[in-house]
Amino acid sequence: MLMLGFAGFMGILKIVLMALAAFGLFDAAFRREDAFRAADKQNKVFWLIILAIALVVSYLFSILSILPVAGAVASIVYIVDVRPALRQVSGGNGWNRGRGSSSDGPYGPYNGGR
Repeated sequence: MLMLGFAGFMGILKIVLMALAAFGLFDAAFRREDAFRAADKQNKVFWLIILAIALVVSYLFSILSILPVAGAVASIVYIVDVRPALRQVSGGNGWNRGRGSSSDGPYGPYNGGR
């Protein structure tokens, strides 16, 4: 019974590590290349490769191996160091950049007819 609980915990931990790497990978994929250079954080291709390897390694290997731990460290470094620097350089979250507000019309913001 104890081993079954431990296996369940390890399975949940594996899913969390995979989700962490997948989040970092998708976030890095949608960031602009020049933001990486402006933030002085390697380049986009480097982080895409590192985070893709982290995702594959966390899927293929057991949590008790050193490779998923290294992948988790890379994912955490991206999320807590690189991502905030990219957000600061690009001026926001990167998803709605350059599109203005949702209430903007062709001649500026819509003020409700006032």
